Formats: sequence, structure tokens, C-alpha cells
Amino acid sequence: MTMLKEGRPTAPAPVPMHDAHMAPATATGNRALMLEEALIFEIGSIDTTGVDFADAPQVASRLGGLARRAPIGLPGLSEQETVRHYTRLSRQNYAIDLGLFPLGSCTMKHNPRLNEKVARMPGFADLHPLSPQSTTQGALAVIHELAQWLITLTGMHSVAMSPKAGAHGELCGLLAIRAALEARGDARSVVLVPESAHGTNPATAAFCGYKVEDIPATPEGRVDLAALEARLGPDVAAVMITNPNTCGLFERDMKKIADAVHAAGALVYCDGANFNAIVGRVRPGDLGVDAMHINLHKTFSTPHGGGGPGSGPVVLSEALAPFAPLPFVEKQGDQFVLIEEETAGDHHAGTFGRMVAFHGQMGMFTRALAYILSHGADGLRQVAGDAVLNANYILRSLDDVLDAPFGASGPCMHEALFSDKGLAEGFTTLDIAKGLIDEGFHPMTMYFPLVVHGAMLVEPTETESKAALDQFIMALRSLAERAKAGDEALKGAPYHAPRRRLDETLAARKPVLTWSESALAQVAE
Repeated sequence: MTMLKEGRPTAPAPVPMHDAHMAPATATGNRALMLEEALIFEIGSIDTTGVDFADAPQVASRLGGLARRAPIGLPGLSEQETVRHYTRLSRQNYAIDLGLFPLGSCTMKHNPRLNEKVARMPGFADLHPLSPQSTTQGALAVIHELAQWLITLTGMHSVAMSPKAGAHGELCGLLAIRAALEARGDARSVVLVPESAHGTNPATAAFCGYKVEDIPATPEGRVDLAALEARLGPDVAAVMITNPNTCGLFERDMKKIADAVHAAGALVYCDGANFNAIVGRVRPGDLGVDAMHINLHKTFSTPHGGGGPGSGPVVLSEALAPFAPLPFVEKQGDQFVLIEEETAGDHHAGTFGRMVAFHGQMGMFTRALAYILSHGADGLRQVAGDAVLNANYILRSLDDVLDAPFGASGPCMHEALFSDKGLAEGFTTLDIAKGLIDEGFHPMTMYFPLVVHGAMLVEPTETESKAALDQFIMALRSLAERAKAGDEALKGAPYHAPRRRLDETLAARKPVLTWSESALAQVAE
């Protein structure tokens, strides 16, 4: 047998150097394995379906004036086309399973697969909320055990498990505060909120009918205790404090703040969004907190990418426990009982009512309890320590190239905060964020908190390795140096993303929200 001995080049031929974003366009729009995908309206047809249905029987409509008068116009695809469409779109997503997710104040950390396995166990995953309590004792036991852990970890008296997430938990806490004040005949009108607080804090207070007033911060980024004490009076119902705060700092005067608020006859609400930084190390109840929501989807690692699902149990002090919402789980002998309106009786007659149709988020409860039990008390303490260590590693690795407005205030907690101070003329936080996309990272939280100009809020969480942190630091350092040097190419980033940078003002003011068969509308028209 004769071997073919005709040679062929095995090395790439030399070509003129191009920037990656100047590479030749492809006929298909695809870029190697990154496949371009059109809208489903552009690739489907109303005459196509992946499933055949028998003709529906002809019966008189009972929809009245609600009957559809024209075809809905949804396109149909074959099964293969459908799978390819959504698979291609999914490859344009960023997720915690792909890389570090540095969103400050969000705690986007790894979700252990053990949690997912537990949540999908028969008996948890297939429960119906209207199942008889005699058939759901295991589920009620899970809720009760998780509740006891939350009470123990926070040093509080009781917990409302039903709130669905953070802002819902804030509402629960303020409604309990309002109910307690009204019960003693002392309805008040003002809630004080630090100027660095998350926007849901003042929004929730306003929703509850309170007038909202700001509490100023000190130059080091913490609540101004003197200004707070000066404003307290008989009209103040509550103070809403985030601790650790949104500047990434622990409120060292928290006990003094709580004592002053209580002396004025008001109550203390703590935004527990950042509990991840202190879990197992600080009990908010010991600091005088009366109500605090806990984001299970943050501290206790339940999935929250894409907006949910979330869960925001609210721990309550002894003063607020009688006013907690229904329903809740109570252990009576060797049975677990769901206390609702018809079973509340005299022992919970002061409840402010019901917030949800059913009892919270069962899938989140099972995941959170699995997380807690797998870590144990010592493991949860290490969670907080590692989260703080990682954030300080980022802060001190970058504060020579990025302005850290509160870097001199001592160690940060769970997140590192930078500003746009020192960037070249015309360069902004947005340019650095878009550059991070090219580097393979989801951008950090931008322009929040509002007390810092051009804020960049980075939360690495405790689950990232040093190698992952070093790569992120390298990327952010490179971008900071380019922005300080005035590299004009940065203003065009991202170059490697499926879509280039939008005109964000026009996209917000003139969004194209619908598809039509005519030529695609231009945002800038």
C-alpha cells in the first residue's frame, strides 16, 4: 500500500493582523461556535406546529366578549427547530455556573447541587399547597426546623416564613411595626432611612403610608449617629438600617442606634440583605433589632438568577412577635400544625393578617435547610469569614488603580466599593462595565449606592477561589488602567458579545417591544 506523500501546510498561513472586532464578517452571521439566532417570529411559521392535535369539537363559546377575534399569530416550529432555537439563545446567557458573578448587594454565589437534589425529592417537589396537613407532616417539619435555625442564628424571638423576598419582607416588618404601634395607641407617621439604603426601603415605608426622611452618613460611610439622635421624636415610627450597609461597611454604632430609637418609643427594622457577611458571627437580636428580613436566596444559596424564585423570612423581636402574619407552623405535641385564621384563636389574635395565599416558597425552604445542615454552625461562621476575606482581597488588590471612597474606613465586609474618580475625561463606570463583558464577566453593580459617584459595587462571595478572584482582578485592573489612560477603544466595548453596545437612553425612551412583518423598526427613529 502506497502512502500519500503529497505535503500540505499544517500551520496557519500568515495574515495581516486584525483586532478581534475587525475580523472578516461571515456570510451566515455566525462566529464559529457562537451561532447567530433570529427571532422566533422570523424563523417560524403560523402554518407549522411540532404537535398535531385532533380538531376540537364545535361547541358554543362561553367566552362572550372575551373570545379571540383574530389569529394570535404565534409561529410554530418543529421539535428540532425549537430545541436549536432555545439552545442557541441559552448560550448567550451568563450564569454563575460559567464564572464569577460580581453583582454587589446580590450575593450571586454557587448553588450546591445537593440543595437541588433535596428540593426534587418526592414528598417535597410534588406537594400541593391544599394537601391535608396530616399528609404533609414532613414538609411542615422542614419549615419549622428552618424557622428555628433562623431564630437561633439571628438571636430573635420568632419568624414569619411567608414573605416571598426582600422587599416583601420589608413590607412584613413594617406592617408588624405599624400593628404594634397602633395596638398601644401610638400610631406614628415618619420612618427614617439612611441615604445609602436600597431603594426598596423608602419605597416600602411610603407604601405603608409613612413619610420618609433621610439619615445622613458620616464621611466614612456609616450612619451619622448624632444626626439620627437629633431627629428622633414622637412622630418617628421606625428606623430602617442596613447592616452591613450598602457601602460594604459594618454599622459599628448599631447597638447605640437601637438604644436611642427604643428610648424614643420607635422600633428598629434591619435590612438583612447582607446577612451573608455576618451569619454565625453576629446576632442582630443582640444589637437591638426588632425586625429583619433574611434573603434565603442570598445568604443560604438558593437560586435567584433571572429574578427568582426568592424567599424573605422575617425574624421578629419579642415586642413584634404577637403581630406576625399568618400562616405559620407550630409544633403541638408530636404534630406540626399550620396556624391560619380559623385556628389562630386568642394566642395570635394580634396578627396584622395574611400576606400570601399559601405558606411561602417550599422549594426555597428545602434548599436553604439543606445548605444550613450541610454547613453546620461552624461552616456558616466560615461562610461569613470567607466572604469578608474575598471582598477585602479585591478591595486591596485594586485600590491603587481604582478609587475606593471608603477604603480608609477599615476593612470592608461582603463587598468592595469603588468610584469613577480618576478616570480620564469622558470615561465612565459604564465603559469599564462594558469592557468586563469582553473579558468574560458579568458587570458589577453600577451607580449604586447613590452616595458614591459612578459607583462600582463588587461582591465576590465566599464561594470563589483565589484563582477566580485573581483573574477577575487582572481583568478589572486592565480596564481601569485603560480608562485612566484614555483608551478610546474602550468606549466601543463590548466587541465580542452577541450584541454591541446600545444607545441606552434611546433604548429606554423608544424601545422596540413588538415584532412586525415589515422591516424591523429602528430604535433611533
